[in-house]
Amino acid sequence: MRILFGVQGTGNGHISRSRELVRKLKEDGHDVEVIVSGRKEDELREIEVFEPYRVMKGMTLVTYRGKLNYMETMFQLDFSRLMADVLTLDTAGLDLIITDFEPITSMAARIRNVPSLGFGHQYAFRYAIPETRGNIFEKYTLLNFAPARYNAGLHWHHFNQPIFPPVIPSTLYGAAAPEPVKGKILVYLPFEEIDDVTAFISGFEDYDFHIYGKVTEDSDRGNLHFRAYSREGFLRDLTECSGVVCNAGFELPGEALHLGRKLLLRPLDGQIEQGSNAMAMEQLGYGMAMHALDRKILGEWLEQPGRKPLRYARTVDYISEWISGGRWDDLSHFAGAAWRDKG
Repeated sequence: MRILFGVQGTGNGHISRSRELVRKLKEDGHDVEVIVSGRKEDELREIEVFEPYRVMKGMTLVTYRGKLNYMETMFQLDFSRLMADVLTLDTAGLDLIITDFEPITSMAARIRNVPSLGFGHQYAFRYAIPETRGNIFEKYTLLNFAPARYNAGLHWHHFNQPIFPPVIPSTLYGAAAPEPVKGKILVYLPFEEIDDVTAFISGFEDYDFHIYGKVTEDSDRGNLHFRAYSREGFLRDLTECSGVVCNAGFELPGEALHLGRKLLLRPLDGQIEQGSNAMAMEQLGYGMAMHALDRKILGEWLEQPGRKPLRYARTVDYISEWISGGRWDDLSHFAGAAWRDKG
């Protein structure tokens, strides 16, 4: 098939999971063109697998000190540019548009009546899964930011719904998860200011914290190890660590659960998705959550034991098979098979 694949560039999670599915679709013989929006091109890293790709402005979310800023998000929206990109997008000859929460491709699919498939965690919220109440605007945005005709939702548990397991990077599969390094903690809080993160984790001298996020260069301050973005370095620290402190996004917690690393989540204020993820994590008994950078909760969590790996399936194999077969209404068969496969 000829496929147009839209990727939301805000945050690394969308890029990480889309990277795996694009690679698999190309391996299976499909002609895949990629559009990335929501981030400047010079800020994108390690997306060679997307080639040929285009970068468009799209829409992005503005945050400050762990809180979503709706006013700034609306101010930065260039609606005329967004609609111009949608209306000039060439969709002739396409068999399918896949959107990983990317609005330009989603809108183009609806306007041109091209079959569309939503891929990602956000599309799981169309089913009965744990969800905080939020407000009407948050709920509407979650469901209507980039809707699609068919939905390949992802979650850490199936909740008896036709959704898929998380997408795990291929490098994290092996005969067995490596033994963690005692006291090594991975910290990834990209929505927090680095001074706030430093104050939050300082003083726990028995642990080595490896901190990613708003870090521009590598540096070490005693047991605090600040690291600029490197996919290879990040995955290495993830496989070696005994626990992960992160925002309540989806991809990183899924990777930690796959490897059997304990989790402490800090949901982004004002975002229903992350609030729901934190609630689901605690309901499932998979980890702990805090709604501020709470040193007391951190201290309690550091004393907690590790957990067993969940060993998720190679989800993109099942999604690609589902896409290739053209039986897009038969979602339950492929999702169920993915959950029965333990990687």
